[in-house]
Amino acid sequence: MFNDLGILELVTLVVLAVLIFGPEKLPKVIQDVSRFIRKVRDFSESAKQDIRTELGPEFKDFEFEDLNPKTFLRKQLEDSEDFKELKELRGSFDLKKDMNDVADAVHGREQATASASSVPAGAVPAAVNGSADALTKKQDKPDSTERPPYDSDAT
Repeated sequence: MFNDLGILELVTLVVLAVLIFGPEKLPKVIQDVSRFIRKVRDFSESAKQDIRTELGPEFKDFEFEDLNPKTFLRKQLEDSEDFKELKELRGSFDLKKDMNDVADAVHGREQATASASSVPAGAVPAAVNGSADALTKKQDKPDSTERPPYDSDAT
């Protein structure tokens, strides 16, 4: 609830509490608020215990946090074999590196990685192969079939 409460906010709340309640009443207000919070927690725990006893022994490991859909799905997916395979696949896939390689190939820059040698010669654009007429061709009007170059920094 107050996970992102910083020092400045905390000091502001203390100053406001002193101004609103005064230094004489502030300890009594703090005791009343803490007593109320304790009663709410006790009520919540007793309600959880009542639900657990009503559900029976087969639900003794039941956690109320599992009622949150995100937690429930995460638990179900982590137990499956498909999720483990997807996690391994995700770890081996580097989209940023692949996109930078494609951008380098489109812009005609040399690639420093070994994956450049694994690309077939026909798949590399003519500007990368050094075709003279592709390099000297005027680009006044872009061809309607030609795609604009990919800019990895713009995305």
